[in-house]
Amino acid sequence: MFNTKKQKLTRAIQTALFVSAATLVAGGAFAQSKQEAKSLDTITVTGSRVKRADVEGALPVTVIDRANIEASGDMSVADVLRDTSLASFGNFRPQSGSSAQGLADIDMRGLGASRTLVLVDGRRLPKAPFADSAQDLNAIPMAAVERIEILSDGASAVYGSDAIGGVVNIILRKDYEGAELRAGLGMSKVKGGDTHEYAATFGARSDRGSLIASVSANDRGMVFTRDQIGYTQGFSSYGNNYFEWVANPKFDPGKPEGPDNQRHIRGSLKAVPGFNCSSNGFWLASNGTCSFDFNSVAANEASVKNKGLFARGDYQINDDWSVYMSTMVSKVNTFGRYAPVPTQVTVAEGTPNDIVKGDGLPTILRHRLAAAGNRDTSSDATMTDIVLGFQGRLNDKVDLDFGIRRSNYRYNEFGTGYTVNPLVREAFENGSYDVRNPFGADEAVLSGMKATINRQSLSTVEEVFATANFDVMQLAGGTSGMAFGVEYRKEDYADLYDSLQEAGVIDGSAGNSAAGDRKVTSAFVEWALPFTKSFEATLAGRFDKYSDYGSDFSPKLGLRWQPLQNLTLRGSYGTGFRAPTLSILTQKDSFSAESVTDAVTCAGSANGQCQVDTWSKANPNLGSEQSKQWSVGVAYDPTEWLSVTLDWYNIKVEDRIKSFSVQELVDMEAAGIALPAGLKITRDGAGSIERVDTGYGNQGWLKTDGADLNIRTRFDFAGGRLSNWLNVGYVNRYETDDQVYDGKLGSPKMRANLSNTFSSGPWTFGLSSHYIKGQFGRPFQPKNTDSVAGYVTHDAYISVQTPFNATVTIGANNLTNRYPQLVTVDNRPWNFALYDAYGRTVYFRYVQKF
Repeated sequence: MFNTKKQKLTRAIQTALFVSAATLVAGGAFAQSKQEAKSLDTITVTGSRVKRADVEGALPVTVIDRANIEASGDMSVADVLRDTSLASFGNFRPQSGSSAQGLADIDMRGLGASRTLVLVDGRRLPKAPFADSAQDLNAIPMAAVERIEILSDGASAVYGSDAIGGVVNIILRKDYEGAELRAGLGMSKVKGGDTHEYAATFGARSDRGSLIASVSANDRGMVFTRDQIGYTQGFSSYGNNYFEWVANPKFDPGKPEGPDNQRHIRGSLKAVPGFNCSSNGFWLASNGTCSFDFNSVAANEASVKNKGLFARGDYQINDDWSVYMSTMVSKVNTFGRYAPVPTQVTVAEGTPNDIVKGDGLPTILRHRLAAAGNRDTSSDATMTDIVLGFQGRLNDKVDLDFGIRRSNYRYNEFGTGYTVNPLVREAFENGSYDVRNPFGADEAVLSGMKATINRQSLSTVEEVFATANFDVMQLAGGTSGMAFGVEYRKEDYADLYDSLQEAGVIDGSAGNSAAGDRKVTSAFVEWALPFTKSFEATLAGRFDKYSDYGSDFSPKLGLRWQPLQNLTLRGSYGTGFRAPTLSILTQKDSFSAESVTDAVTCAGSANGQCQVDTWSKANPNLGSEQSKQWSVGVAYDPTEWLSVTLDWYNIKVEDRIKSFSVQELVDMEAAGIALPAGLKITRDGAGSIERVDTGYGNQGWLKTDGADLNIRTRFDFAGGRLSNWLNVGYVNRYETDDQVYDGKLGSPKMRANLSNTFSSGPWTFGLSSHYIKGQFGRPFQPKNTDSVAGYVTHDAYISVQTPFNATVTIGANNLTNRYPQLVTVDNRPWNFALYDAYGRTVYFRYVQKF
């Protein structure tokens, strides 16, 4: 994963690994004595395993504390993170009709959710089995969250795979005494976007231990496309139409007729005669075709219902050792609606649905099976995560934290309203389904065409972990601390589609099952070296061995210099990696006939295209992605009321894990570009394509750099306390080996948030603003001039603490009822990842403490 340029850094980290092991064996011979113990408590922070005094500015970590969360109108972790300036290009949100319609993720730096690592109390959140490249934030109960720490730096040397764009660490509540009940309601301007939240939390503690437990529930309604901005009558050739036949100008009568020499070819579409194209969602388009308004029945955003349970107990066994156990259970239900199935069927000459009888030619129909009803998808995801661990002192010099963990993630998805293509063709051929009168079809005929589809996914992770913290030696700047740890986990994964979807005979849906397991063994070390009072270096390294594809070693060097008491300069250089997921490595082989443009194979085709045998396969040669990144920054507190941090980052990802289409491989071969290892095109002696093996491969690079700015102020003002926080994320450059993205649609160069809070006695007032810079043009379309302007929204709230220990909050998100600009992105009227279109959302929250 690293080359000769990093040999010095690698040797240093290997030395650290050796020293850490030797120190453990020797019982900490170099550590300081009891009389030289630190006077400050030590802690660990996100991005480091070494316990140290809480030195501000050592790492670029942004903290969203409980007070910030309470002040927002957000009801989920995903909602809280959706506005962060570090989510440069937005995050995936629950989408009706998507194969992961309940997913809500976090995508830092625009690198993708697969390159952002989410932790819960420092341990990785399991990946969602229905979206194996991402972690689902909906699986974390909001009532259990104490704070969110965001490390805006690479951290594979500390945490392993995926920590390229950054790390989000969800810290759960631990030290709470009393009881709390809460209820909240959010009412959006747009129909269907209302929210509800309920939670109960109980905590108790004694001299020897503590216990906290909470139950929670929240939900957001389904939003139909017809109720949102940008609704237009959906236009689709899959309404009720047929293709007319025209003479093929390239037909050669001297050659036999066949796929490459056809006497007739498809002409234009025409509406099916005799059908009333003005009801039940059908409408006559200006070009004379019969279209279907899919937007009138489909939902844009799926409904989500989330129920959660969290419990944690800590018990002090003796003066040196304690045991802890935490359990988190979440259950997420979603419901989405998609328009009725579109299908294309060819019926033979003379059959009941043949439109032009007597021409000796079949009829190709494009039809919307509206009579069979809408496609509805419901899902049920349940995640259980249990951790049992021990913390204590092995001796006067070594602190240990070790334990076991088990996570189980089950997902079930059911879809109704889908049709089986062979049965549809049969009904069309025998006339039991008449395209001229589809709503007159017998219910038995419609039921006979339909199928309930299902998908079952499972992910289980069993883990053993241990981390040791100890003092190595005394340096001029203080005690040199080290952390050394090992982890072992077993991952089991299955994503199983029903046999009809796997066979590819379901209209409007398909699936490719995957299942497998692997073992991951890891060892890591981190060594803090305070050479002087003002200068410290940190060496870190991690070795991860995967039982399926291989291993990776990730080193990192961090530097911190504090020339003044209120000024800190920091920097880091390291490497990272992203391991291929089990869904990619274990997918079943699937066959299809894909259309392709190829000079030799399609030489006789009228339109230059032809179909070739295609196998989509798991690539046995697939390896991990590699990254190199560096950052420099400054933390400056010029006065007691002002603090500023500014960091510059630079990231390069190589050997990207990409899915390659047949056409991409053919184009690469024609251009003389080597195909990714494990993928190939097989040609016969004449040069025609016999088959294509496609799938995922390692190829290409991605580069990005930019800056993060944070300015915080704290004043005593008008008898109260005024706090302000400005955070800005700036993308200077974002490009891949084939395109520049920064500043183009979907890739804003800047996001910023300004929050202002004033507290006086029992009252708290808040006003915040969110800004997304405008974008111009579309990737891969140099002449495209589509653009969106800068986008600003404002939130406000008032909160009061009552004499009876209750807190009442009333607020509004998007106070001015701003809506995103209507520029189509990913087949939606606006960018669904960057903006929401709920309009003004007024919310109320009541919290009662006992």
